[in-house]
Amino acid sequence: MARFNTGGSSGEPLIFYIGRRRVSHDVAAKWRATRWWGVDIGDPEAVIWGSPIELGAQDKIRLVRDKLLRTHLIPAFEMSAEKVDGFIRQLQRIKPKMLFGYPSALAHIASRAEQTGVRVDGLGVKVAFVTSERLYDHQREKIESVFGCPVANGYGGRDAGFIAHQCPQGGMHITAEDIIVEIVDKDGKPLPKGELGEIVVTHLATRDFPFIRYRTGDMGILSEKICGCGRGLPLLEEIQGRTTDFVVALDGTILHGLALIYVLRDLEGVEAFKITQESLDKTTVQIVKSANYREDAEHKIVAEFKKRLGQAVTVNIEYTDYIPKERSGKFRYVISHVKP
Repeated sequence: MARFNTGGSSGEPLIFYIGRRRVSHDVAAKWRATRWWGVDIGDPEAVIWGSPIELGAQDKIRLVRDKLLRTHLIPAFEMSAEKVDGFIRQLQRIKPKMLFGYPSALAHIASRAEQTGVRVDGLGVKVAFVTSERLYDHQREKIESVFGCPVANGYGGRDAGFIAHQCPQGGMHITAEDIIVEIVDKDGKPLPKGELGEIVVTHLATRDFPFIRYRTGDMGILSEKICGCGRGLPLLEEIQGRTTDFVVALDGTILHGLALIYVLRDLEGVEAFKITQESLDKTTVQIVKSANYREDAEHKIVAEFKKRLGQAVTVNIEYTDYIPKERSGKFRYVISHVKP
């Protein structure tokens, strides 16, 4: 068995162990989903990843795996302009049939290619699989337009396994042979299909280190529908992100982080940002600004945030040259330390 840990983005990292049987099941779930998009084992694949666990695994097994499966790992933990230009050159050389990685990393590479006038829509990429972070609409649009391929969302984690994958018809199919997904309320009681609650997972291929009714910390809705693609796997109707992706207004109203994200997304000159709700009455906004940034934008941000969170909330704006990722290598636009 191999030792792993979660990123610890919502508290202390969980240390756990995974055996070969579980790994084989997760790999099978991934490759079944890629076949839905016309990509199979042996097709060249570029994995844009930022996990320190992956980057530290310089062993014979990985070298053999990469050679046999034609998988090319691109360590996207550091995303400076120079590094990203190097990633783009690698992709041009590899000509992958599939991209696999964090949506924030793929969208960042796509944006850099667009800024520098480098065409990457003729590489032959059939699909870009994204996972481990919430996929935002603007990220999907950027990846699809620049790489000239559809984006397929995947939901899961190293701890809970590959829970669901998107098919070409748009359905998020649960890996139901291996995984039981429940949606529960705040007391842990199962909710019916169509209702929003926390996603709880039981993985049936983890007898050596059981994951039974494991709380993912993510919010979602189970669907009553059957996908038009004809596959009989049950569907996740919606995945709304981690409980820490929600913010709480002074009056107790729970808002999705998108309510604040769109305030910044619409402002000219904001290259990158991160929102941290420190407490009910204090929120900090970190901004990387470009030359187009207008000083009156600060007043607009504060006014719009107060409109959503409450007029008595203090909104601090900090300017920085770089916003680091989480320890896991993921990027998160919103983090709330207030429990909904």
